[in-house]
Parts: sequence; structure tokens; C-alpha cells
Amino acid sequence: MPIVKSMLWPDELATQSFAAALAAQPALRHALIELHGDLGAGKTTLVRHLLRALGVQGRVKSPTYAVVEPYELPGLAVWHFDFYRFSDPREWEDAGFRDIFASPGLKLAEWPQKAAGFLPRADLVIHLEAMSDDARQATLSAQTETGAALLQAVSPELPPAHQDRPKGQP
Repeated sequence: MPIVKSMLWPDELATQSFAAALAAQPALRHALIELHGDLGAGKTTLVRHLLRALGVQGRVKSPTYAVVEPYELPGLAVWHFDFYRFSDPREWEDAGFRDIFASPGLKLAEWPQKAAGFLPRADLVIHLEAMSDDARQATLSAQTETGAALLQAVSPELPPAHQDRPKGQP
């Protein structure tokens, strides 16, 4: 059962602070994070802040037209995907993304529902909702041990992941 945490980010500075806290976590280096939300919800803004916190220099573009923007950092490969323009989930397979998702590194996927059935299980799912021009409601769901570690690290008031499972389960 996923661990879920809801946060209110009152402004972009709060989004940036969250991204910096997430970037500091070693578990992030091999994670898949799905980003959900309507147009303008702040998905790309969150990714930009996360990439900056990880050390990306220069322009951080939205991959809306290119579908994927790769980033090479010292000891870390990052891929930022935007599946918004997919009209069929099989386009994911046709594009050859299976190898990227099987390789080590951080994968950030906007509009993952457009590649439904092809993406591996996300470690962390982030749903963003615009509450005003600046405020965002973020709902985070950890779906794996990696996701639980990330969520625990950015939400220290949550109990450790192993305490949330019924006894006898790994």
C-alpha cells in the first residue's frame, strides 16, 4: 500500500525548497518520479528547481516537443520526459525508451498516463494542483522502498516505511 503525504506549497520558494530537499537524497539517483497535474500545475517548474538543485547549469527546457531532455551530471544521468504529445502509449516503446528506463539514473516523467502500461512502476508519484497563481497542493505517493525513503526524507514526520507495512511483509 502506498504511503501518501499531502503538502501545500504557498509559493515558488516552497517548491524550490522541496526540490532542494529531494535533490539531497541519495535514493534519488536511481528513481523514477511521475509528475501529474493539469497544464500550468507546476510540473516543469518543480523539475527545473530539482535539476538546478542537482547542479544542472544553463537553460532547462521543457521536453514537450522533444519528448525527452537528457542531462549528464558528475556520477548521475538524468532524463526528463514529457509524454503530453503521445496519442498512443505504444509510442513509448516505438521511441526506444525501454533501454533508458532500464539503465541507472533519475527519470522524471510528466504526463506518464500517456505512456500507461509501458512505464515501469514509479518510485514516487507527485500530483500537483494549482491553488492560486503561486500556491500548489502537492500529493506525494511512495510506491516502492526507494519512494518511501525519498518521502520519509522530505517529510520527516512520517514514520519509517517499514513501520507502515503489515507484519510478515518485507
